[in-house]
Amino acid sequence: MSSSFKKIAHKVLNDKSFLDTLQEWKKANLSLVFTNGCFDLIHVGHLKCLAAAKDLGDKLIVGLNSDNSIKRLKGNERPIKDERTRAYLLASLAFVDAVVIFEEDTPLNLITTIQPYALVKGGDWPIDSIVGADLVLNSGGIVKSLDFGEDSSTTDFVEKIKGL
Repeated sequence: MSSSFKKIAHKVLNDKSFLDTLQEWKKANLSLVFTNGCFDLIHVGHLKCLAAAKDLGDKLIVGLNSDNSIKRLKGNERPIKDERTRAYLLASLAFVDAVVIFEEDTPLNLITTIQPYALVKGGDWPIDSIVGADLVLNSGGIVKSLDFGEDSSTTDFVEKIKGL
């Protein structure tokens, strides 16, 4: 494995490495930003949202829905890419500091563990519908729903591909 790929792989964290990294970052008093999603077909809207999220703090943690979680949420035709591929693609982005795969349908357990300063979702999510928003706001943090522009829906891309 090349040293460049090892740097990417190092950002995809399992339970133990995630807790160790989280403890390090908290000890260093770094501000943590959290977002989550399926990131099945990464598009420019995802990139804009992730870049803007990173601007809100020192470390950007991305919670990634597992394959099983996506199947429950979106149906048996999804995900298109497996969780390992999606995790490594996200980890390859310069503004992503950590990727953690979660099995639940929502990232509430992850948000409770992280206690991020900022919680971010794409603009199609009203703040009062963002899981964990109350937890972050009650601890003095911020919650943002960031606009990622038109033509940025993975579901729309899937439908377009089916129509070809």
